[in-house]
Amino acid sequence: MSSIQLIISSGVGLTALWRCSVVNYPYYLHFPCCRLLLATIILLPTFVRAGEDPSAKCLGLKNTLRLENTTILDVAYITAPTNVSTAGSCQSSAPVTAAPLCRVYFVINTTATSAVHAEAWLPDTWYGRFLGLGNRGLNGCIDYNDLDYGTSLHFAAIGSDNGHDGTSGSGLPFLNHPEVINDFAFRAIHLEAVIGKQIVEAYYGTPATKSYYLGCSAGGRQGTQAALKFPEDFDGIVAGAPATDFNHAIGWAGMLTQYVGETDPDSNTTAESSPKFITPELWSVVSAEILRQCDTLDGVQDGIITEPDACNFRPEAIQCTANQTTGCLTLVQVETVKNIYSPLFGLDGELIYPRYSPGAEADPLASLIFGGIFFRLVTDWERYAVLNVTEHDFTNFSLQDIALLKEVNPGGIATFDGDLSAFRDRGGKFLTYHGQRDPFIPATNSKRVYDLISHTLSLPLLDDFYRLFLIPGMGHCGSGLGPTSFGQGIAPGTNAVNDSAHNILLALVDWVEDCVAPATIIGSDGNGMERTHCRYPMRSVFNGTVFVCEE
Repeated sequence: MSSIQLIISSGVGLTALWRCSVVNYPYYLHFPCCRLLLATIILLPTFVRAGEDPSAKCLGLKNTLRLENTTILDVAYITAPTNVSTAGSCQSSAPVTAAPLCRVYFVINTTATSAVHAEAWLPDTWYGRFLGLGNRGLNGCIDYNDLDYGTSLHFAAIGSDNGHDGTSGSGLPFLNHPEVINDFAFRAIHLEAVIGKQIVEAYYGTPATKSYYLGCSAGGRQGTQAALKFPEDFDGIVAGAPATDFNHAIGWAGMLTQYVGETDPDSNTTAESSPKFITPELWSVVSAEILRQCDTLDGVQDGIITEPDACNFRPEAIQCTANQTTGCLTLVQVETVKNIYSPLFGLDGELIYPRYSPGAEADPLASLIFGGIFFRLVTDWERYAVLNVTEHDFTNFSLQDIALLKEVNPGGIATFDGDLSAFRDRGGKFLTYHGQRDPFIPATNSKRVYDLISHTLSLPLLDDFYRLFLIPGMGHCGSGLGPTSFGQGIAPGTNAVNDSAHNILLALVDWVEDCVAPATIIGSDGNGMERTHCRYPMRSVFNGTVFVCEE
């Protein structure tokens, strides 16, 4: 069933949607958030105008669509679910499950030396909503998984390459290209929204009624930056595990690798020779001891540390004794572990970044930081975006490097500002989530951002427009231990349950359009296990049977 635009004839302009429910209840009449009005209504279709062939309409966009600084490179009308070839070097194919849809590939020339490539997927069954998508790491990859996910929920979805192509050596396009960095830092998502909405209106013959954003990690930072710099772009934002305070996050990751004696990725030496280095076998010992000390703090022994910030891990408990040489830490390694699980302070004693989350070291992705080679994301960003060089020795990475990252702040990428007043005042809604077992970005940083916003706006609670959900056991954006799937996109399988109680994107729709704010989010593991996840500053407490949320 296509969307229907309701024209209210009472003299007050009001748009609404009559939509097929995506939450498994009957059709319902939906009015914009908190606005009630009795009126006579005339139903008009919002899809392709009467008598038009959607395939012809789609294919015609290449010759008829004229947008500022934008070129339509290719269009295709996908009639049935299939796999399609993809643009760029990140992947070769992607599934399309929500066909029929119109696929539009285009490029926006942002300056004389930079451009953003993007795709719009426009489903025949459209509920009047626009969905912008984010990126990951330093990469320039269109998120085809979330294009498919968004269109499966009948959004018109737009994803971009963030201004450059590829994942391998993904910082290299930044070298001596400040405008490419600007695309990456703030401009790509803004233009994705501006041009994407114009494409949507041209194709459907009516503008999107509401616009949404979905992203995690770097994409979470992009969503936060959008709310700060371009508060008109999106009515609702889902920003997972946001890499906010970006320069300090990069510097902190560099210090973690420095603590364990890891080597420059271009070096021929190995970190294993350093007395500070902790082997995978020793990390298993550390993880087991962390669980021994902290697993039951939440009242149940389940291998999940519900609140890592409550875990005061003492690595001295596994320090080698006089006659012990294996399965334990040397005095040097104990100091290494203490550094990792301590907050990082700067040259003037200021807090730079929270500590690593106890328990996160057991996530398989932690090896990218602690595996023996200096974390590539750090070296790429400092080398290509900050120093503008192709070679640099990271052996002596230090607090001075972090100070330089902060000072240069390429593209204004820091994204550590609590003034969301413009986004709030126009009625914007912001949902963020963070795994408590995140091996890259500690969830404590998202608490820190919440507190920054609270202090900046002089609001003790942000529930009216901003909600943070902390997910025990979850790794970076998904996976991990326990019920960590709640409609966050990112990867197939994270969206198995299709209702707003279990799906954070649909919960955002309910909040924006119905004023029904999510009190909790229910996570699933795909095998029948569920857990209620709490919004900060509420706590997840075991009541003897299940976890519940308490103040």
